[in-house]
Amino acid sequence: AIAVAGSLFSFPVLGSRCSPIQHLVNVMCAILLGPWYGLAAAFLAALIRNILGLGTLLAFPGSMCGALLSGLLYKWMKKLPVAYIGEVVGTGIIGGMLSYPIAAVLMGNQTAALFTFVVPFLISTVGGTIMAIVITMTMKKTKVLARIQQQINRCCISNRHVMEVQSITATLINKHLNKLITGNALIVSTCI
Repeated sequence: AIAVAGSLFSFPVLGSRCSPIQHLVNVMCAILLGPWYGLAAAFLAALIRNILGLGTLLAFPGSMCGALLSGLLYKWMKKLPVAYIGEVVGTGIIGGMLSYPIAAVLMGNQTAALFTFVVPFLISTVGGTIMAIVITMTMKKTKVLARIQQQINRCCISNRHVMEVQSITATLINKHLNKLITGNALIVSTCI
């Protein structure tokens, strides 16, 4: 929901719509839910954005590659910086390059080339990743990140109900992000 609503804050760059909030959500999903739920969230956000006319078909490779690579790297290394790097490389470079055949074949863009979308995707993902850095580093310093991760892990171990995990995650993220965003509004606004 945040990724779709956040796409209202988007801007055109060289034929694509840059939506930095999607990349913030990708990093948060990678860190809190893992690569597969992050990938699913990115796919669903891209689908809903396209249905509502808030995005283009390029939202699929861009957001999905970043979410998956960010989630896989974080799962393997458990370090925040690798999640950030995964999002930027996955979206900006891999997703940007995978957008070429979609733009050329499905969208009829005759001027598209292999690297056409790399720069606009990098602009979008770097903006969203900077916001994610500010939020996740603040969450880490205040130990909120560890508490959320512990509650998710505890829920997953005691019962494998995906809906319960998502409900707990959404509640905790909303609760703590509201505190962090209101307390760090100046920091976040300078990143945007």
